[in-house]
Amino acid sequence: MDLHDRHVVVTGGTGALGTAVVGALLEHGAICHVPYRSPAAAQEFPHRGHRGVVLKQAGNLADEAVVASLFSDVPKLWASIHVAGGFAFGALAQASSAELRQQIDMNLVSCLLSCRAAVNAMARSGEGGRIVNVASRPALEWRDGAMKVAYAAAKAGVAALTAALAQEVVGQGILVNAVAPSIMDTPDNRKAMPKADHAAWAKVEDVARTILFLASPDNRVTRGAVVPVYG
Repeated sequence: MDLHDRHVVVTGGTGALGTAVVGALLEHGAICHVPYRSPAAAQEFPHRGHRGVVLKQAGNLADEAVVASLFSDVPKLWASIHVAGGFAFGALAQASSAELRQQIDMNLVSCLLSCRAAVNAMARSGEGGRIVNVASRPALEWRDGAMKVAYAAAKAGVAALTAALAQEVVGQGILVNAVAPSIMDTPDNRKAMPKADHAAWAKVEDVARTILFLASPDNRVTRGAVVPVYG
C-alpha cells in the first residue's frame, strides 16, 4: 500500500481518530495536510514535527473561505479524509435551533464543502483520487439516533452525500467512500462512560486502517460504500 509522496488532507486530524489516521498514512509514506483550530491542538499533536506533516491553522470548516484556503496550497491532491465533526447528546424537545444548526454545520456542511474542494483539486490534477468521509452508526441504523437526533440526521446526510457523490465523480477516477463507526475507544469516551465495556468498542487504530485502505491506490473498485466499523 504505497502512498509515498502522495498528498492527503485530513480534517479533524488532531483528534483521536484523526491522529490514528495520520499515523497510518505516515507509515505508508503520505504527506499529510492537517488543519487545526487552536494552537494547543497543534502543540499537543503527536505527529508534530514529522517531515510528512504540514500543519495549517484553520477556522470553521463550515465556512467556504476557510475550506478554500485549506485546499488552495495542497500540491497534486491524492486523497481527502474528512474526520472533522461534532457530537451532541440530548432530547430533541430541549434543543435550540442554534444547537441543531451547529450539528448540521459541524458534521454535514463541513464534509460537503471539503468534498467539493477535494473534487475540484483532483480534477485539476487529472489523475483521480480518493475521498473518505466519516459517518456514524446512527447514520445507518436510525433508531440508534434517539437522544442525539440532530447528530444522527447530519451523519445520515454524510452517508447520502457519500453515495451520491461517488456516482457523480467516478468518471473522473475519484472513488468516494465513508466509514460508519460506533462508539470508539478514546480517552474522552472512556471518561464519559467509565462503566461501559471498553473492550467491545472499536479501536481508533483499527478504524484508521479501514480508512487507509479506502484512501489508498490499492482500492481500485470500492465506491459509494458506507462501511460499518462497529467493533
